[in-house]
Amino acid sequence: MLNYGKLFKEDIIDLSMRIKKISEAMGSKVYTDSGDFFGEIEEANLSDNKVDGWRIKVGGNVTSMMGGARGVIIPHQFVRAIGDVFLINKAALPSSDSSIEEIPEDLI
Repeated sequence: MLNYGKLFKEDIIDLSMRIKKISEAMGSKVYTDSGDFFGEIEEANLSDNKVDGWRIKVGGNVTSMMGGARGVIIPHQFVRAIGDVFLINKAALPSSDSSIEEIPEDLI
């Protein structure tokens, strides 16, 4: 007689997601979905205990593209992935012809 318990033994796979604390995200590098370095996370904007957006200190050659702005706020809906680095949708970036609202000096 066959022991079906051993034939169909299921392996338990841990599919739980690693929950990241917001404090762990501070200082993370930010890249666009095309692989360009964009900057670093400075702060999370919260609304009703949920992340509403991310304040990013712009770095690299992106500063010139941003009209000299040193920081931007990207809505959370444009974040594609969070892990060792952040990936943001390039569509979230302001175009060169749109007006850019700079973060005041005292907040940076």
